[in-house]
Amino acid sequence: MSAPDPSGLVGATRSVVDGALHLYGSGPADPATAWARAVLHDARARLDEPLRVALAGTLKAGKSTLLNALVGERIAATDAGECTRLVTWYRDAPSAAVVREDVDGRRGAVPFTRDAEGLRIDLGGIGDPARVGRLLVDWPSRGLADATLVDTPGLESIRETNSRRTLSFVTPDDRPSGADAVVYLMRHAHRSDVGFLEAFADLAQGGAGGLGAVGASGTIVVLSRADEVGGGGLDAVTTAGQVAQAYREDPALRPLCQTVVAVDGLLAETARTLRQSEFTALRALARAPRAEVDALLLSADRFTAAEPPAVVAEALASDPDGVRLDEPTRRRLMERFGVFGIRSATTVLRRGARTGRGVVDSPSLAEELVRRSGLGELRDVLSSRVLGRRDVHQARSALLAVDLVLGRAPRPDAGPVAAELERLLTGAHAFTEQRLLAALRQGQVGLPEGTAGEAERLLGGEGPGAAERLGLDDGAGSDVRAAALEALDRWRVRAESPLTSRAAAEVARAVVRSCEGLIGALRPGEH
Repeated sequence: MSAPDPSGLVGATRSVVDGALHLYGSGPADPATAWARAVLHDARARLDEPLRVALAGTLKAGKSTLLNALVGERIAATDAGECTRLVTWYRDAPSAAVVREDVDGRRGAVPFTRDAEGLRIDLGGIGDPARVGRLLVDWPSRGLADATLVDTPGLESIRETNSRRTLSFVTPDDRPSGADAVVYLMRHAHRSDVGFLEAFADLAQGGAGGLGAVGASGTIVVLSRADEVGGGGLDAVTTAGQVAQAYREDPALRPLCQTVVAVDGLLAETARTLRQSEFTALRALARAPRAEVDALLLSADRFTAAEPPAVVAEALASDPDGVRLDEPTRRRLMERFGVFGIRSATTVLRRGARTGRGVVDSPSLAEELVRRSGLGELRDVLSSRVLGRRDVHQARSALLAVDLVLGRAPRPDAGPVAAELERLLTGAHAFTEQRLLAALRQGQVGLPEGTAGEAERLLGGEGPGAAERLGLDDGAGSDVRAAALEALDRWRVRAESPLTSRAAAEVARAVVRSCEGLIGALRPGEH
């Protein structure tokens, strides 16, 4: 079933792709035509699919862990097994299944099991992993309803083949990217990170003017392992958030992504999959004298030692509920939470026990740990700025496919399709917004002081909703119509002023059109 298409952009794109398919559907099936048909059929199919969001980054960046946190289930392998070396698609489906798709197109079912530790896929019978093009994991999950999440092998890994798999999916040479949007994980911005983001943006640009900006708007950069980035203290994620803010303003990164957020993926995954037994063990730790617990948490090795210091062992053995914090229990806690997670959990549990409010049970602990992990901010950004622009990102992918086919497999009778493609690219206001957002972020357009941020917001830089564009509290009952009319008048004056430069006037006219669209979308009587 197709998703809602309020802008009509996906429907218009579908017509362009259908026209191209009709054009290339006749005639001899020479290699160029066969390639063109395959690219166009994929473009047509993905318009009716959930958004494809790839998780990419260097080795050990935490992609699989973050994927589990986003889904709320442990379905992606986080160890260094064969699964992490393959491009693996996780899709919502009525029933569970795992399928191997080889590079030659052949498919085969793959055995799997599910236990307390998560989904386990048995790849022992696949033979040569180099033959496998991708794994398809179908799993019933609300966390996959709006987007298919694609876990990719680490870049710059020891095995060059693994990096090549990721690059051939996200930045291929002979077709548009297999991803509509990218969540890119890094610890710090190295040259290789910027290079990958530039490659994705360049591929999104293609030969179709302005679409590269849409690619950048579909890229979210995540400072993963935020607890390490922030120094490991209780305020580590907050500190990492300040680092993320600096990256958001970095002129090298700003044009290449929608935003940068900090997330402790391990804490987020564990919070989304918290078990009652873990809550009970953490509560026992929180009841023990804080000084002794803090001493135990000086390192992971100290916490998991078979024989902790006597004073600590005595404190751990005195829980009123008789909870045993023996070595296996502490080792499992460390594997699931890490030092930062255990410190965070015991801190909030002590506060709840002391005040009798807040975190006093397993659900409330999970909610608080999700908040502290930074996952909530990432989910909000994905929802508003990526999934909320599903039509734009999917239309971009499909139109790039048409543009690529027309360029690499030209046909003398392609004029009408090329004209429709150009008309949609230049006439769709959503693409104009993204092109101008990129120009503003790259500093290509000069606006009066204090107005560039408002222009970006009104053009949808912080999300497509009326409240996001107008900078209003979405639940405060603000007068949306009045705010939109005020912005419309203000930017109409700028657009018509003889003192406004040509480039700035183009931005102002686009903002005016965006404001008019907000007003036109309001239901009768809506404020």
